[in-house]
Amino acid sequence: MKVLLDECLPRKLKYDLPGHTVSTVPEMGWAGTKNSELLRLAESAFEVFVTADQNVEYQQNLRSTMLGIVVLVAPNNRLATLRPLMPKVALALATIQPGDLVYITA
Repeated sequence: MKVLLDECLPRKLKYDLPGHTVSTVPEMGWAGTKNSELLRLAESAFEVFVTADQNVEYQQNLRSTMLGIVVLVAPNNRLATLRPLMPKVALALATIQPGDLVYITA
């Protein structure tokens, strides 16, 4: 599965999803892009967008998106905090469908 990690996430998280093609927003040259434009760009090249932005469903109209969106719910965005959530992300990637919004918590 082609996965895009939001720029608010540590880039090293990409190594916690073996078996998937994972890129980061900065690697794609999209750093600083507004969320609505970022989601539009991501739809053209990815199947899933992973973010820690817990307000994404309220800030964006997700009804028309073809991306599956995974939201990591944690007290901060540090690698040590987020890494334990990645096995749950991997499980979610096995079943996520276009337009799904999945929250991953500890």
